[in-house]
Amino acid sequence: MGQGMPFRPGTFDGCISISALQWLCNADKRSHSPPKRLYTFFSTLYSSLARGSRAVFQLYPENSEQLQLITSQAMRAGFTGGMVVDYPNSSKAKKFFLCLFAGGTGVLPKGLGSETSDRTVGNQVQYSGQRCRFNNMKGKSAKKGRDWIMEKKERRRRQGKEVRPDTKYTGRQRRPHF
Repeated sequence: MGQGMPFRPGTFDGCISISALQWLCNADKRSHSPPKRLYTFFSTLYSSLARGSRAVFQLYPENSEQLQLITSQAMRAGFTGGMVVDYPNSSKAKKFFLCLFAGGTGVLPKGLGSETSDRTVGNQVQYSGQRCRFNNMKGKSAKKGRDWIMEKKERRRRQGKEVRPDTKYTGRQRRPHF
């Protein structure tokens, strides 16, 4: 990626990348220069994209300096756009997206988990911060109760795993001993 994209100009209408872009910031050899590698990648990508197309990169930057370096090299190559962060206040769910536009300007999407993302927008999915249970589970039992426990025990027995003996609360009904 850091040596450029070997495609003809205007070949693609879009580009999606997941967790690849941040690796251009590593300098494994003396000849590796992260700013140069990023600029080479973004400039050749810019030329291989058709005008008006988009590129979206999900990445996990190590720090804010790395984020700034990636964004500045993309803008230097001719892209417009910026960074969108999903769940900015979460340490586990936080995701960074670099949304770029080639040959035009566009509107950046709103990040999930922020206060402004709860508004209803015409053709976007409405997200909420709450989990919901599915009422129609299409034949599957809920993860509670005696039936679920029995299904799990039978499954583990078929797999040849050790299973605790059934009791009067969870397992096979035993006949009373008189």
